[in-house]
Amino acid sequence: MALNELLLGSASPRRKELLAYLGYAVSQVTINADESHPSNLKGSEIAEFIALQKAKAYSKTIEENQLLLTADTVVWHKGKHLAKPLDAQHAKEMLSSLSGQTHEVYTAVALQSSSLTHSFSERTEVQFRKLREEEIDFYIAKYKPFDKAGAYGIQEWIGMVGIERIGGCYFNVVGLPLQRLYTELRGMGFHPNLKSE
Repeated sequence: MALNELLLGSASPRRKELLAYLGYAVSQVTINADESHPSNLKGSEIAEFIALQKAKAYSKTIEENQLLLTADTVVWHKGKHLAKPLDAQHAKEMLSSLSGQTHEVYTAVALQSSSLTHSFSERTEVQFRKLREEEIDFYIAKYKPFDKAGAYGIQEWIGMVGIERIGGCYFNVVGLPLQRLYTELRGMGFHPNLKSE
């Protein structure tokens, strides 16, 4: 039986929207996974470990025509994992540390069918100019980036005014490495709807 139903194991509206851009209709499913990880893991290893943990935590049976997609994005800076901020002060500390610096963003994707599990990750370098304190304060107050790794969304105001350069896939920083993901899905026989209206 051909794969024709994509399950997105994420509540993220951004990831759902990105998959729609590729031509994939998705059904979002709820997964409650432990997102802790062994302390010896770094960068892409953390992202892949958590993406696979999310896939393992899916409680329902995956049917022959279904493919479950889970993902995790990690902001890695100076040997440290910058996860989602706990509060406004924590977000300010994160953004202050990223200000004027280059950091790495890794997004890992796990694809699980009824017969196999496959995972991969992509790396993007992001360089911020030196941010002013009032810019950081404004962004946190207005956009409340508490659900975002590293306390920022590249597609939001802070990305528009603060990011000088990126090396790699832009969409990887938003939440999914689209070009690589499209290639991987097609390779698994999962084809998007490319019919024009």
